[in-house]
Amino acid sequence: MSLAAARRVWAWTLALSAGTAPSCALAESPAAPQVMPYEVVGDGIPRPLGDLEGDAARGRNLVARREQGLCLLCHRAPVPEMPQQGNLASDLAGAGQRWSLAQLRLRVVDPRRLQPESLMPAFYRTQGLNQVGTAWKDRPVLTAQQVEDVVAYLSTLK
Repeated sequence: MSLAAARRVWAWTLALSAGTAPSCALAESPAAPQVMPYEVVGDGIPRPLGDLEGDAARGRNLVARREQGLCLLCHRAPVPEMPQQGNLASDLAGAGQRWSLAQLRLRVVDPRRLQPESLMPAFYRTQGLNQVGTAWKDRPVLTAQQVEDVVAYLSTLK
């Protein structure tokens, strides 16, 4: 990624944290969804959030959409209809082969738990965050169901 592209990513990230990015990046329910408790074991979260079952088709849609998950801002993925994809982070192709469901889940829920310097935001954490925009205060970027849907999709990428 070029320095200019990295600066654009940072600018968007700063806008997101300041609450000036598009509001469609929020979890879709009108009331702030509650973060369900989960247990980290080693380098993963072994149990699905809320014992929910993920749907790979919905997860693919979330990964591909630039309005919410924003995955393709930094990652590449086997989503050919989205030609503009990032190269700042790992390619998602093969994610289901590289990581277990538990490992994928923690990487979506709170990637900085594994790599504190990561640019990737916590998609399912509300506590201990800095410079959170007003629109995101006390609410995760993704709901528990959306996390499980993304994990289900990523697990299919062998």
